[in-house]
Amino acid sequence: MKRIILFSLLLSLVGMTIFAQSTDMSYYEWEYNRSEGTFASRLGVLEIVRAANLTEIGDFYHNALKLLLAKLPDARTRDERDAANDSAKILCQGLGAEKYTDAAPEIWQVVQNFDVVRDINDGLAMQDALVALGQLGDTNYVPHIALRLDNFNTHETPDVESKRRIQRGVVGAISALEAFHEPEGFIPVFFASIGWYDPAIRAMASNALQNIIDDPGEIISEIIKDTGNNPHAKYEAWREMLKTGASNTSKAKVAAVALATGWTYATSNVTYQRTLREMRMSAIDTIRVMGVEDDSVYANLDKSYTNNFVNNMPDYDEIRKTLDALSVTASDEAVQLLFKFLQELHERRRGGPWGNKERQMLQLVVPAIGATKTQSQDVRLLLTTIQRSSDYTGAEQNWARDAIRQLGN
Repeated sequence: MKRIILFSLLLSLVGMTIFAQSTDMSYYEWEYNRSEGTFASRLGVLEIVRAANLTEIGDFYHNALKLLLAKLPDARTRDERDAANDSAKILCQGLGAEKYTDAAPEIWQVVQNFDVVRDINDGLAMQDALVALGQLGDTNYVPHIALRLDNFNTHETPDVESKRRIQRGVVGAISALEAFHEPEGFIPVFFASIGWYDPAIRAMASNALQNIIDDPGEIISEIIKDTGNNPHAKYEAWREMLKTGASNTSKAKVAAVALATGWTYATSNVTYQRTLREMRMSAIDTIRVMGVEDDSVYANLDKSYTNNFVNNMPDYDEIRKTLDALSVTASDEAVQLLFKFLQELHERRRGGPWGNKERQMLQLVVPAIGATKTQSQDVRLLLTTIQRSSDYTGAEQNWARDAIRQLGN
């Protein structure tokens, strides 16, 4: 220890001159590699080198890390382990800043040796090692880091200290996967963004998603379709898609998946039912704005109207959104659906049942048809029949007359 103190004092007096003149690291290598050196003495050398803000010393850091890993089994006391931990942090930070790619295997060993699965590790060295791997850009480690983060996501703990340590590893994994820009990292980072972590960690993950892949449409579609994911995860994945800079076409394709899943996922959980409804409503809005990119949309828009219409307590908001989407789309398929809805109402008006619900539907469907500007003769004939039929009230006839006026000549 005396030797280190003297060494530090010497450098404090003449260090600035030495570092200004040269980056020759031979003396520091000799001091670090001394056979009688301890974990504390080696840490002292690293702290001095770090304080000097040297660059282009990746070789020094790399060799120092190799020696640290070789000596790590000898760290038996808490002080020795702490010194090794702090040394690993300095070395990983240095190698990451230098982007010293040759050191990737050793840095990965730091991740393994200082993994937070062992209570003795505080997670800080693991975090710095993962961040460094991201800086190095060696994508060979993407599957390993993605698996680590997936394991963290699925192993919630009520213990405050354990959570603190694990979140340090999580931060490192998110940082690395964000830096790699590899699609494989998207799913574990997404689940971290909706996971059991503190709000700051979830926000970090959500922000990272935007940088991993420009258009995650296919990945998000798989998350939504995966039967193992609950409605909350599906809806959050859909909402994440809306935040991306992906094309309208891509978003419309995912909207079709979200709408379909909103109807195919069966659950008696009331909260989940509300979530699925919100996902459908959002998907329908997107389809209205961005168009139809998958013909399955029409069958599911049919469900959004029909399933509510036959319900004792119809969701009129979903019905309105559905009709709006069809009227704006105004494709042949959309017009055919609206025509079908109007035919069903017409049959009910003549043969029953007919009540306030049916009248409200007629008041919504007829203007939606008019807004399409369709030139379908079938549509015009049915509207004309409604306009002239004594089965309908004067107000109902006027709705049909206004729709015919919208359709034009």
